[in-house]
Amino acid sequence: MKVLQVLAGGARGGAETAFVDTCIAMKNAGWNIEVVTRANDVRVPALVEAGINVHALPFAGKLDFWTGYRMKQIIKRYQPDIIQTWMSRASYHTPRWSKSLGIPQYLNVARLGGYYKLKYFKNTDYFMPITPDIKSYLSKEGVPEERLRCITNFAEMETFEAPAKRSDYKIPDDAPLLLSLGRLHHAKAFDTLIKVVAKMSGVYLWIAGEGPLREELEDLIQKLNVQDRVILLGWRSDRAALFQASDICVFPSRYEPFGTVFVQAWAQETPLVTTASDGPRQFVRHEDDCLLVDIDHEEQMRAAIDRLIKDKDLSEKLVRNGKERYLNEFTKEKTLEAYKAYFQDMRKAQDLET
Repeated sequence: MKVLQVLAGGARGGAETAFVDTCIAMKNAGWNIEVVTRANDVRVPALVEAGINVHALPFAGKLDFWTGYRMKQIIKRYQPDIIQTWMSRASYHTPRWSKSLGIPQYLNVARLGGYYKLKYFKNTDYFMPITPDIKSYLSKEGVPEERLRCITNFAEMETFEAPAKRSDYKIPDDAPLLLSLGRLHHAKAFDTLIKVVAKMSGVYLWIAGEGPLREELEDLIQKLNVQDRVILLGWRSDRAALFQASDICVFPSRYEPFGTVFVQAWAQETPLVTTASDGPRQFVRHEDDCLLVDIDHEEQMRAAIDRLIKDKDLSEKLVRNGKERYLNEFTKEKTLEAYKAYFQDMRKAQDLET
């Protein structure tokens, strides 16, 4: 089966990371795939290094006729069985199959990690929501049940030779070190987490990510005088090494349709504190595989972090149960099996060869 993966995407972000992880996983599993995406100095080199044929297109606004024209050329040459689009812009620019293309029929399936307006998905045949809530939203918007299947993200971590070095940031080996990852955006609530850490003597925090709020967060760090304990690491490609050097993962988001970070924490056997944002609350289990706190509730977050610092038995329980959840539900292998089954089922439903 030939799969064309399509994402416009921003410079950095969770969906963009999941896209790269998924494409490389498919390629390494022997899938026949190609990629269409915007030019990007991180995403494109990683895909090319994995041996994937990548086509770079602008994915601009409604007057961008070049992207649509080139998409048709790429599709006619590659002749995919499935085109998987990520988010609205890619779906908008991807043409539905028609006889005029002169190639065997393909099907468009949109992977949705948010509550997007369906006007951008007029060319989409099937949908792949990544949470039950997003699936319910699509159903309420009129998408037939037989054209919906929920498939979650998986956690794919880079290999590493050793944990990241605390000494590079003058962090004592015996000091509690928190790790948080994500785009520096209001939705991620890093400001709340920084305020919490500012009130916890001797606790350090790494924030791995980049985004529009960097300057605002730097100002907050200076204002609270925690520049020696709160470090903005920038965008990192060594997530596993960061997890291995840290004691607790804190996922403080205000809004998170899924939130792969909680799965990454489970995969890396790091005790997790997360807020009850849309994505995590649908999957995690309070006091079983995480400590769950209310969004923007500084006292609850501080208490949860302090509890894990002091209660090693609880931390070990959360790690043990989280790893089991990861192995049973969120591995790369299980996700790829679900993708393959869905792609085959949708083609069978249309009486197409698989």
